[in-house]
Amino acid sequence: MKLLRRCQRILILSLLSFSVIAPLVLVSHHPKIITSDGRREFIEDLWSRKWRDVEALNSIGQEAGEGLKEPKSIVLEDKKFHPREGNNSLDFGSKPNEVNNDTRFENDGKEEHSFNATGRQDNNVHGQSRGVRDVEIETKHPLSNRSTVKHDNSVRTAKSRSIDYKVKEIIDQLIRAKAYLGFAPPGSNSHLMKELRLRIKDLEHVVEDVTRDSELTKSALQKMKSMESSLVKAGNAFPDCSAMSSKLRAMAENAEEQVRMQKKQATYLLNLAASTTPKGFHCLSMRLTSEYFALQPSERLLPEQNKLHDTTLYHYAVFSDNVLACAVVVNSTISSAMEPEKIVFHLVTNSLNLPAMSMWFSLNPQGKATIEVLSMEDFKWLSTEYDLGWTMQNTSDPRFTSELNYLRFYLPNIFPSLDKVILLDHDVVVQKDLSGLWHVDMKGKVNVAVETCKESEVSFLRMDMFINFSDPLIADKFDSKACTWAFGMNVFDLRRWREENLTALYHKYLRLSNERPILKGGSLPFGWVTFYNQTTAVERQWHVLGLGHDSTVPQDDIEKAAVIHYDGVRKPWLDVGFGEYKEFWIKHTDFNNQYLQQCNIHW
Repeated sequence: MKLLRRCQRILILSLLSFSVIAPLVLVSHHPKIITSDGRREFIEDLWSRKWRDVEALNSIGQEAGEGLKEPKSIVLEDKKFHPREGNNSLDFGSKPNEVNNDTRFENDGKEEHSFNATGRQDNNVHGQSRGVRDVEIETKHPLSNRSTVKHDNSVRTAKSRSIDYKVKEIIDQLIRAKAYLGFAPPGSNSHLMKELRLRIKDLEHVVEDVTRDSELTKSALQKMKSMESSLVKAGNAFPDCSAMSSKLRAMAENAEEQVRMQKKQATYLLNLAASTTPKGFHCLSMRLTSEYFALQPSERLLPEQNKLHDTTLYHYAVFSDNVLACAVVVNSTISSAMEPEKIVFHLVTNSLNLPAMSMWFSLNPQGKATIEVLSMEDFKWLSTEYDLGWTMQNTSDPRFTSELNYLRFYLPNIFPSLDKVILLDHDVVVQKDLSGLWHVDMKGKVNVAVETCKESEVSFLRMDMFINFSDPLIADKFDSKACTWAFGMNVFDLRRWREENLTALYHKYLRLSNERPILKGGSLPFGWVTFYNQTTAVERQWHVLGLGHDSTVPQDDIEKAAVIHYDGVRKPWLDVGFGEYKEFWIKHTDFNNQYLQQCNIHW
């Protein structure tokens, strides 16, 4: 009997031992389940599922870096939805493929191409009708390549895609929560709706000043989990994925419309800021004018006036009513010159700013260089011999209607004793010696300029942007594909100008433009038609454009340029100017000057 009991005990213990050991043996045949590689594969699988859910939500383009499509011309109405009782409903987040298959979320590329083309044209108008720019487009990694990534790099790829993933997930959660709120009947105060409103408020506070995952606190992550739990409940209550698609589409189009309105408002405010005179500049002009009239007439004369008509010297002309801008042009040109004693500057302004301009250069002599300040009101021949047709321009923009802007077409009359002159705009900075321009072979032409007909450059312009080639007169005389060029730094042979009688030709097109719409956009298209086939091109490094409207001008091009041009509305003396370009202008201004300090002009 004892032997039988002993055998039974051994049998029971053997069975128990087998039941414990057998699972371990079975598991040992699949070691990768408990190894680090197995865990990585498991994590990667979870990641891919989660990423597909997020991609479905990101397709509505709510991120700030995403490009926005133009909404289709349809009217979307929110349908009326009623909560479904029970837990047998489907969660919205568990059906990402249903959302991805909705073609309304797919970008066919056509509308995006249209937006880019419009932006390209706006960015190439040299700032004359320019809006807000610099919208960066975030590039996504295609999911289709995930299966081809090697196993050793799978975790690294997941990490690279998870940069700031939490912040983006919070934004997606907010979008989904607001969409669910839109499904509720007006005035609904159900427990679920109250919960969603509370979660939205919490998360909006979290992402208010956060842009990176590293800035998120532990409490923020806990609020994410709470929001996800609320979204699951809402998904069970509102399981209709097509309804969610419609709601998100309506929200996306509403956001796009708001963005367009904000861009229009920003463009308006930008142009408004560009067309106004800073308070400090007005103060400077008033103080200098007061000092000027306190002087005796003999004390108002500038030195070295005997060089004004010497044709062996280098003559520069600037037309402006901005004292400080002219000062920078003069200072930068003289400081960059190898022979500053040969430089003669002719500054042409109006009678209102003549005293201030004269007083500034009287108080700030330019060494051995010569400065002359002229008033356009002293050109009596201008009103008697020519019809001042520029006053009829159909715009209030001073860049297009300013009389000083059109005086460039009267250079031979303004300087009858000179044979050649370099015309500089008041928004340029000279960085290198310009004496080489006086020896350029002009090939019998009147004008020397930098061309702007290379499409890959920000300064690119076409003649048909400003000239109406549907007019027979224009189509017969000009080629729409002819290369364009820029004002801002030009060499003019005044003798050839007089021989060709180009001022009379300019007046011909000026009268025609007042009779019918053949030209638009200020003085530049008038220059193209007046100096058509009369322009010689020089290397681009002589004159680099775009610093007043494009923030992507290569730094290397700026440093190598002889003249940099702040063409556009973002002038360097304005608050709206690009900060990274202001340093080239600021270094030629002495902010320790007592008048600048008194008028609170500083940077």
